[in-house]
Amino acid sequence: MTFTFKQIDHVQLAAPRGSEDEARQFFGEALGFEEIEKPEALKKNGGVWFQCGDIQIHIGVEEPFNPAKKAHPALEIKGLNEFINHLDQQQISYQQDDKLPGANRIYVHDPFGNRIEILEWV
Repeated sequence: MTFTFKQIDHVQLAAPRGSEDEARQFFGEALGFEEIEKPEALKKNGGVWFQCGDIQIHIGVEEPFNPAKKAHPALEIKGLNEFINHLDQQQISYQQDDKLPGANRIYVHDPFGNRIEILEWV
């Protein structure tokens, strides 16, 4: 092959129209992602974009809206226990999972019901 995939550029999650402020509270305030500006040509579509390090999450408006309950992004973290303490302080629920050998992981759901995996390799 003459091509090679390099990395995931971003993950897009769907949300209902008008939910940008909820996304800002969850991804920005609760999870600590920084909001980044969408290109001018895409602003009219609604939604909001976030970044933390090299990870970008784009929240896009979808109608009719249905959350991704099984499909999900998986975000690798350093300091999962500290993150769990942070979630407890923010009163954000999560589910612990021990089914992946060599990893500690949890699942959280954004305010729209989309599943997000957070894992730390041990």
